Amino acid sequence: MTFKESTLPKHTITRRLFRWALRSLVLLLALLAGPLMMAACSGIQSQQNWYDTDRSSAKIAPLPSAAEEAIVQVYHARAFGWRGYFAVHTWLATKEKGANSYWVHDVTGWRQRTMRSYAAEPDTAWYGNPPTLIADIRGSQAEVAIPKILAAVEAYPYADRYQAWPGPNSNTFTSWVIRQVPELSVALPNTAIGKDYLGPRLVATTPSNSGLQLSLLGYAGVLASVREGIELNLLGLSLGVDPIALGIKLPGIGELSLLEPWQPDSTTNTATAE
Repeated sequence: MTFKESTLPKHTITRRLFRWALRSLVLLLALLAGPLMMAACSGIQSQQNWYDTDRSSAKIAPLPSAAEEAIVQVYHARAFGWRGYFAVHTWLATKEKGANSYWVHDVTGWRQRTMRSYAAEPDTAWYGNPPTLIADIRGSQAEVAIPKILAAVEAYPYADRYQAWPGPNSNTFTSWVIRQVPELSVALPNTAIGKDYLGPRLVATTPSNSGLQLSLLGYAGVLASVREGIELNLLGLSLGVDPIALGIKLPGIGELSLLEPWQPDSTTNTATAE
């Protein structure tokens, strides 16, 4: 049995290939529109040296001396340099009941062991970019969560591996820890590139544990959940909708919504001022 040659005229094949290439180009430009807009309008300093950037506290977290209770917080800030046009960097902070300091848990790409836990202020700027608080858990719920968080940090499977795109990276780490701790139920922003990296797995719960997602090594995928809404991941860039927040999610820009049902109550706390 032999395969017959295509009976389509060459000009038809050429036209179809041209249409496919044009559609691919349009899709790529649509994905890059948000990051390009961020580059033009955001004011993110892409040429600044890292050692000259601001790393001061935003005074969001209460001082340990002013808060006896256990505290767990999750933050994000725009990534350093030109990466900030595309993505945010995320991290977790924990303070046990009665402790005199916070511990920050995150991943960076410039150390042999990428994962680190260290005593520090939890709400410092990420090399010039201000932090945003996305989860603030206190009291008995935090007491239950902290041992699970510490265990998940130690069990992180990519502690000696880092790949900025599509993962595993700092956002892969944060999403991994959140998935292991049901008490957190945190939805990371769609600009947290790497949060959808599942390694060899194809299917997993979303970071908020309120839905499911499918991911092909972080390059492409889809998720649907109560907290995250619906997101489509193409080449690591996510777009989607959040029906409960009446919002849309755009690559690079993030979520634009009319409501903020998931925003933690804590904002800048005057009790943190020294």
